[in-house]
Amino acid sequence: MKVKVNRTHIALFVTDPERSANWYADILGMERTGCNGDAWIMMGFGDKHHDIALIKAPEGSAQGTLGLQHYGLEIDGDETTLRRLYGMLLSKQVSVVKTTDHEIGKGLYFTDPDGNRLEFFLETDHDDARAKERFKAANAPSREITLDPIYD
Repeated sequence: MKVKVNRTHIALFVTDPERSANWYADILGMERTGCNGDAWIMMGFGDKHHDIALIKAPEGSAQGTLGLQHYGLEIDGDETTLRRLYGMLLSKQVSVVKTTDHEIGKGLYFTDPDGNRLEFFLETDHDDARAKERFKAANAPSREITLDPIYD
């Protein structure tokens, strides 16, 4: 059975949900949509009840090498938009991991305070059938690129 997914959300273990919620509000412009004391905080981009759940990790938890590699956030706009986001991340001293060309879009990877990796993804080929073929033919590339940040 093929499942059609219209919208997704992600739940992340974090060391301090309050600190993380403040970071997600500041860096991604998210709003707090619900919470349960210091156990978890729900964050949203505005349309849905929540897009990211920030859940307090059990004591002694450490960032591992298995599990979530990154959470991609597709953005509207153009390369100038992506360059402005890059400048914003750098000006707020967010750790930027890499900038890449994925053949059908460009990615800007960065981490949250607990080391969870996120990506601002700018799709550059909006013809889904053609993009799928290009992506497959290029073997799902992740080529490093230089992206000049714009500081506003």
